[in-house]
Amino acid sequence: MLKNGNRPSILGTNVLFLISALLLLTLGAKVQHRELYSGLIITEFIIILLPTLLYIKLRGHSIAEVLRLNSISFLQFIYIIFIVIFAYPIAIFLNYISIMIISRFGQVIPSSVPIPSNYQEFIKSFLVIALSPGICEEAMFRGLIMNSYENMGKKKALVYSAILFGMFHFNSQNLLGPIFLGIIFGIVVFKTDSILSAIIGHTLNNTIALALGYGLNRFGGYNQNFDGVNLAMPEMDLMLYGIIIMGIFALVFGILLIKLINSLPSRKTISIGFSNGYNNLFVNTIRRARMNIWERIPIWIFITVFIVWNYIVFFS
Repeated sequence: MLKNGNRPSILGTNVLFLISALLLLTLGAKVQHRELYSGLIITEFIIILLPTLLYIKLRGHSIAEVLRLNSISFLQFIYIIFIVIFAYPIAIFLNYISIMIISRFGQVIPSSVPIPSNYQEFIKSFLVIALSPGICEEAMFRGLIMNSYENMGKKKALVYSAILFGMFHFNSQNLLGPIFLGIIFGIVVFKTDSILSAIIGHTLNNTIALALGYGLNRFGGYNQNFDGVNLAMPEMDLMLYGIIIMGIFALVFGILLIKLINSLPSRKTISIGFSNGYNNLFVNTIRRARMNIWERIPIWIFITVFIVWNYIVFFS
């Protein structure tokens, strides 16, 4: 386990994050526009993963230690699967809130991710859209960034890395869900002390989305039924009705999710739920209260770019 003084610096990590974000908006967007799948591979492995690994290595840190390249047990693997299954509807609910707000004041943009129409396309999509982000993005966010931010304590490391993860997608429609999932992935990494937990969780989450889209696309009928409902009910009433129903399901799944996370076997005896043991995960880790002014500058620049980009895309 890394001591706080041996962790990657927050300033260096934030500068690397800003550079990766700007490359994502420029080079990443260009290569994805040319050809989506090859563009995504370039984005994930060249823009996200490679700089992360090079930075860790060039700064003299151990990649295995910073990324927590530890094994997990079969029981932990099973728990992670169920944690993601129960977290997925909550993430969808949170994204639905974002879409509802944007639709009220701006325009909702359809997803550019293609839905696989056959088995071969599904396998290709799994490798590029599910597995690659699961590996590359987790190495950056639950690996380098969260580890670096542990200089400020695990609570801030968990929340800040999740917020940056959500914003890194540069999509307000897909913001709250990834932030929530980032927190969940961070918790399971802390509990298992392994980045594999987050890689499995992230990959499974994206696979569920692909599988649902593939199933609806292959077996059909859903869109026509949905359009019929849409014509029979005013748009805002329909959205409010949907958010109430989804909210009820999200609440139930949330209660079960907390129980699952609390029961997840860990390398230490720690509790993540709303109990007296909640803070046990975070004790004795804080070495400094906050970022200094220089460490904040890359994040301020990133937030400014995020706001301007999303205003242009959704509200201009």
